[in-house]
Amino acid sequence: MPDPRTPALNTTSGLRRHIPALTDMTLADIPPRIGLLPLGDTILLPQGQLPLTIFEPRYLTLLEDSLAHHRLIGIIQPIGAARYGDMTPPLECVGTIGRVTSFMEQESGQFFITLTGVCRFRLLQDQLTERGWREGRINATPFSHDLLECPSLHLDRQDLAIVLKDYGQRHTISINWDNLKKLDDSTLLTMLPMLLPFPADVKQRMLECSGPTERAHQLLEELAR
Repeated sequence: MPDPRTPALNTTSGLRRHIPALTDMTLADIPPRIGLLPLGDTILLPQGQLPLTIFEPRYLTLLEDSLAHHRLIGIIQPIGAARYGDMTPPLECVGTIGRVTSFMEQESGQFFITLTGVCRFRLLQDQLTERGWREGRINATPFSHDLLECPSLHLDRQDLAIVLKDYGQRHTISINWDNLKKLDDSTLLTMLPMLLPFPADVKQRMLECSGPTERAHQLLEELAR
């Protein structure tokens, strides 16, 4: 028989998770300050998934700190004027909070992680920490709708296929059409802006779109250029 002095680990024991489930997150779960991972030509959209390899010592310490607390990291682009090799380039004003939803450590000490987009944020201020990574003071309130279920969206698949095919030919990109057809409109609208090789400023504009309808319009425009 189980020891009566040992509490049962079930849903009635009163035990609570240290952090909420991803789908249960609210603005109250987003800290006012967050570690930043600046990445050029890269955006993370809400509900999107971004695989990364972490190997720089400063970002390994950022990951360790994140895993020990809220598992949140801010993905944000350096602005176009940033110089190569600059350790603290100026940053864009809007980024996305990503939650570490998978990670695997290699014998070499590097990590393979996946960040899932939670909510965009406005960067108010940033500073360099003693451990080498940058911390941002953020405000996610203007993007609180990112935490809600995605509204229904209708993409014109025929128009999208036409411009995407032409874009793929111009940029020598191989597209698996069978896989694309299996994806719903919301997933396509999240995946394509993240994966296609748009310039950094174009990706940033798509990130800052007010909602899915505006982003869909922007995507079709950019594919047709």
